[in-house]
Amino acid sequence: MDRELLASDVNRACRLQGQFQLRSGQISHEYFDKYLFESDPQLLRRVCEAMVPLVPADTDLLGGLELGGVPLATVLSQLTGIPTLFVRKAAKTYGTCRLAEGADIAGKTITLVEDVITTGGAVRDAAGALRSEHATVSTVICAINRSTDPVNVLRDVALTVRAVLMKADLDHVS
Repeated sequence: MDRELLASDVNRACRLQGQFQLRSGQISHEYFDKYLFESDPQLLRRVCEAMVPLVPADTDLLGGLELGGVPLATVLSQLTGIPTLFVRKAAKTYGTCRLAEGADIAGKTITLVEDVITTGGAVRDAAGALRSEHATVSTVICAINRSTDPVNVLRDVALTVRAVLMKADLDHVS
């Protein structure tokens, strides 16, 4: 895989300039609109192919976070053969009332799959919720880590972040 070419293609597809409020509440002059690369089948596949070697060997389930992590986890599941979970932001209040749709998670090792991480708020919430249902969650794989402290962004909740691309990779090719 040509990492610089992938960074260039992702950057060209999804970096927007302007003023944007992030999930964390922070204001940014740029935004990585992941849906612009996730909706391109070839680019989505290339990002997921780059994720394959990042998946820990002990992974039982891939947990795609609502909404942007779902297409990534689905394609990654196809490439690895590891079953996928679809992790909601909150448990639904009807039907099964589940937080995670798919296989039973109790006692399973789940690797979370996210699109873009800045502060890690959604990942932090999902990991806590899955752990409260007796799952083991210690790793998150993301397409883009744009955190100002990419090494420590989720260390406070004992999560290792493995990223396909760092913001610096995208800045380098822009």
